[in-house]
Amino acid sequence: MVKKKKKKITIERLRKLNFIAFIFFAVQLGLMALIASSKVKFDITTNYLTFDVATSTLTTSTKTVFALPLVWPILAFLAMSMTAHLIISTIWYRGYKKDLQKGMNRARWVEYSLSASTMIIAISLLSGIYDLSSLIMLFALTSIMNLCGMIMEIHNQTTEKTKWISYLVGCLAGIIPWIVIAIYFVASAQNASAGGAKIPDFVYWIYVTIFIFFNCFALNMFLQYKKIGPWKNYLYGERVYIILSFVAKTALAWQVFTGTLRP
Repeated sequence: MVKKKKKKITIERLRKLNFIAFIFFAVQLGLMALIASSKVKFDITTNYLTFDVATSTLTTSTKTVFALPLVWPILAFLAMSMTAHLIISTIWYRGYKKDLQKGMNRARWVEYSLSASTMIIAISLLSGIYDLSSLIMLFALTSIMNLCGMIMEIHNQTTEKTKWISYLVGCLAGIIPWIVIAIYFVASAQNASAGGAKIPDFVYWIYVTIFIFFNCFALNMFLQYKKIGPWKNYLYGERVYIILSFVAKTALAWQVFTGTLRP
């Protein structure tokens, strides 16, 4: 029996894969925009100090800043990903090619710094985090995590031996939002055990699946820089990034849709 020869991973094939990802993201974005309910909204709040005249003490008060439809962050990260894949496969292709030949991809990390951070916002809202300041910090930490990936790749252009400091800082920044979200999950579970309302089961599935995907991105970079197995070829890791990005965002978008955004 003659074995089929595996197709070689080339930059041109990656260009086509990016364009295919663009098409699939565009289709999902269009479907989600047409059929997803915009009735599910969360009141984004802020806390501030007030003075209680009766007790002569400082107290905190909460006010609603605005109502955020859950579908907005979902549409936003789909749109960001769609746009990034289109730009990479068209007007930025030369820059993309030059970066890959050097063993890096700046465009990937810029897009992730926005889209992955927006994904965290969606997960945070479903976990019960509505404080504006907290959401900004979670967004920023996730963004910093991804920008550290870009710094890792740029920095190691000038080193003979791989330097891991940016990778480690990125992992530290990236794990904090998940710890914060987990604290809310635990509090919700404790409340449910006491007879109160609990977080819907689909949210737990989102937490587990997206947490695993986020860690797969870090693992992919680790394998690239350790040059383990097929990851000796940087282009192999780039293909894994594209597939991981598509699967993770698709999983989150449609899990949220089936859980809360159905019309």
